[in-house]
Amino acid sequence: MNNVKYLCKGYYCHSCSYAVKTNQRDSSGKFSISDDKNQRIFTVTIKDLTNKDTDYWCIVEINGGEDAGEYFHLSVTRGTPSLYVDHQEITGFNGGSINISCYSRNSGETGWCRLGRSCVTGSSGSIDGTSVTISARDPNVFTVTMSGLTTESSGWYLCHKGDLQMPVHVTVTEKPITTTVAATLFTIASTSPGHTPEIAGRRASVDLKTLIIPLSLLIFIVILTLFIWFMLKKHKQNNAKSSAMTMSEEEVTYCNVGYMRPTSGQRSHAEESNVDVMYSSVVTKRQQTPRKVEAQDDDVTYSSLAQAH
Repeated sequence: MNNVKYLCKGYYCHSCSYAVKTNQRDSSGKFSISDDKNQRIFTVTIKDLTNKDTDYWCIVEINGGEDAGEYFHLSVTRGTPSLYVDHQEITGFNGGSINISCYSRNSGETGWCRLGRSCVTGSSGSIDGTSVTISARDPNVFTVTMSGLTTESSGWYLCHKGDLQMPVHVTVTEKPITTTVAATLFTIASTSPGHTPEIAGRRASVDLKTLIIPLSLLIFIVILTLFIWFMLKKHKQNNAKSSAMTMSEEEVTYCNVGYMRPTSGQRSHAEESNVDVMYSSVVTKRQQTPRKVEAQDDDVTYSSLAQAH
């Protein structure tokens, strides 16, 4: 319906004053209104309530005719309300159920109604195909349970006791799908000789979050191990290079010295000089000797003396 809806404040319809309309915005911010044309329901929200916010009319303008309205009395108290619920907006899932607890100090018949439709006043019943049960824990509290919810169950409901009513909005949505990672585990069954092994598989649901921490720790350990191995290898290469650089060649001289007496022909001359003759042969070789410190090229001479008779 595209008709204009509005809230009118006052006890009498003909003398009430406009509070808010669907085609006009309330400049004070105290009132707001929304129109659900599919369910043919318009909703008014009133803020900053006072004890003067008591008498109102919900009215629909009728083009070319008299406006249609419904009066309601708003009870505003400073203490605990005579009728209240835990939550005025409740969300359920398709195929699931919801519980609504209604608290009341008022006397009278208890019930659960869908706005503008049927009611359940006994211990059980149904509203638009949805199962409803009402149970009382004590005289001041009763719980309403709606089971077998569908998306068509969404809308405004009334928890009432006696002449008091408390509106509750129910929203039914599709249940979200949770994603799990499926892992296949294989086991090899025992076989007899000449037969191929049989592989039996079984699937298990694995939560992805439980794998993140172990995998991260394993990757860290592998990286740390590779780093230590690389540093040790580099250290060994540096030691080998340092040892090779300190290798130097040394020149070694070996000497054989023979002591011989002169012959008879030479004895007279030797006797005159009274000196023995010494013969020496020298052979020079090069020898590589590893040293830990840098060495200088020095000639080392080894000698052995033998006296010939």
